[in-house]
Amino acid sequence: MHEVNIAIIPARGGSKRIPRKNIKDFCGKPLIAYSIEAALQSGLFDKIIVSTDDEEIATVAKQYGAEVPFLRPRELSDDFTGTIPVIKHAIEATCKDQTLLKAVCCIYATAPFVQPYYIQEAYAKLKSTQSAYAFSATTYAFPIQRAIKLTHDHVEMFDSKHFSTRSQDLEEAYHDAGQFYWGTPEAWMEEKIIFAPHSTAVLLPRHLVQDIDTGEDWVQAELMYKALHENTLQS
Repeated sequence: MHEVNIAIIPARGGSKRIPRKNIKDFCGKPLIAYSIEAALQSGLFDKIIVSTDDEEIATVAKQYGAEVPFLRPRELSDDFTGTIPVIKHAIEATCKDQTLLKAVCCIYATAPFVQPYYIQEAYAKLKSTQSAYAFSATTYAFPIQRAIKLTHDHVEMFDSKHFSTRSQDLEEAYHDAGQFYWGTPEAWMEEKIIFAPHSTAVLLPRHLVQDIDTGEDWVQAELMYKALHENTLQS
């Protein structure tokens, strides 16, 4: 039987800080549309599945070319459920028809900057390195070794020994870009943690990375998107 690649886009309906975030209009399209379109344009997927508990999100997802073969159960749709159990459930639901999986890519529904090229690059790296996962990452804009914390009215460094260390002498640090996570079926089903030595990463430029968790994040993301796509949006 032919092995397939699938994309799974988690998109629950109960967003609190930005109500209906996954289908809220972002520069002319529902936010989730960007993730679906990037998956389609990558040319890597036999199925693009949206895992949601919400009928309206399901309808929008289908309009943009995704499949919604099931509704996610309530116990996997609260504020405390992590991504990996959601992907595991989607794999189990997809494989009921004996589908054989080659690789599975989780793409977040809140990633309007996701690019097909980086999805392709990460897939190639997953295969060439024989890793359990391959995900998107980017650099911190400021050296984390010189971070400070505020305790009441006072300031304290997390690591005071680096107070006088030059920035260029500090090891560069990276963080999850929050866009997509390729994984082997075995890694997802065994619920292996992603940020571990069995994983690899592709690096994104910082101007393509923006979390969208608050209203301020949303405004900044739209400004960034409009700056990047000024000519396209005007045509």
